[in-house]
Amino acid sequence: MHNQIDLTLKPEFVQQIQNGYPLLMKEYFEDWSKLQEEGSLLHLYDKKKRFIAKGYYGLQNKGHGWILSRKEDEKIDREFFIRTIKEAFAYRKEFFDDTQTTAFRVFNGEGDGIGGLSIDYFEGYYLFTWYSIGIYTFKENILEAFKQSIDFKGIYQKKRFNSKGMYLDDKSDFVCGQEAPQPLHVKENGATFAIYLDDGAMVGVFLDQREVRKAIRDKYAKGKTVLNTFSYTGAFSVFAALGGAKSTTSVDLAKRSLPKTQEQFRINNIDLQKQNIIVEDVFLYFKYAVRKKLLFDMVVVDPPSFARSKKHTFSANKDYVKLLKEVIQITNKGGIIVASTNAANFSMMTFGRFIDKAFKDLKIKYKVLERYSLPKDFRVAKKFQEGDYLKVVFIKKLS
Repeated sequence: MHNQIDLTLKPEFVQQIQNGYPLLMKEYFEDWSKLQEEGSLLHLYDKKKRFIAKGYYGLQNKGHGWILSRKEDEKIDREFFIRTIKEAFAYRKEFFDDTQTTAFRVFNGEGDGIGGLSIDYFEGYYLFTWYSIGIYTFKENILEAFKQSIDFKGIYQKKRFNSKGMYLDDKSDFVCGQEAPQPLHVKENGATFAIYLDDGAMVGVFLDQREVRKAIRDKYAKGKTVLNTFSYTGAFSVFAALGGAKSTTSVDLAKRSLPKTQEQFRINNIDLQKQNIIVEDVFLYFKYAVRKKLLFDMVVVDPPSFARSKKHTFSANKDYVKLLKEVIQITNKGGIIVASTNAANFSMMTFGRFIDKAFKDLKIKYKVLERYSLPKDFRVAKKFQEGDYLKVVFIKKLS
């Protein structure tokens, strides 16, 4: 059983919650100090004791909880989770019907009505990601609701919260059903990725970049020399190669990026002799490329929003302009830069200003060709546009 706690919203935040804003912050409330246990069910009222909404308490980097319902008589029980899960799957029917793509998101947190939880589909297997202890306390009800609603081969989970040891003693990410092969091969727009559902925090591919990879393959890569920085397992490089790139160079600091990227090339029958895979700090590689006068026809730059190596600390908000200047210098005239960020703390408009400043500081002209944000399966709540964190801009260097 979850504790139920009545809280009073400060007057200035009542309208915001009524209008559909889903994220809860402790400063919204007169009596937040009542709360102790994550997972507590919250019934929210205004100062006149009128019901506003109900949600739960769960600590994430974004805030302190999420709205679950604005109906006073709606119970947060197994039936609630069944309805919510079924609606999310109905919204994505077209993805299940697409035989060329067998990896996508089926439940995207607050976009589908339950902040703090995502569910990804991988060739019949499902991966649950819990982003707070608060939502994890609902695990039993949510999993039972899922099992009653959806056919599946197996279920896995990732826990993205720091609980001082609580709940983090699992030896495996496997939950139930049958275990997936290691690796599990999935399709994305006809290409193949090897993923590992039980091998650390990440599985091997970021699903939110699906449309960007397709654009690189179908519209931009043919005949190009391509540099893929912060390359992880080389997904952009794979699509560039499949699109007819003359060569690809993948650079990432992680040692495991080498065998992981080689694996992705092999399962797509891509000639490894035309692909360079470099284990190196990307910022040091930029200096090397400038020193050696290396130039590329296309550069993909998709850094984490925050990263730290022995010699560098990178914050997208503070350092993206500087990073982009490095990229511009090693891009051929007429070449393409694919600038990407998953930083949620600034908008596409601000990102555009970063791009403009980088080019203007170098006195180089450019043209924006197209922009991408999250694909349809990464559903975003209408009243929570901060949830549309992905920003990708294709830029042509003109001079």
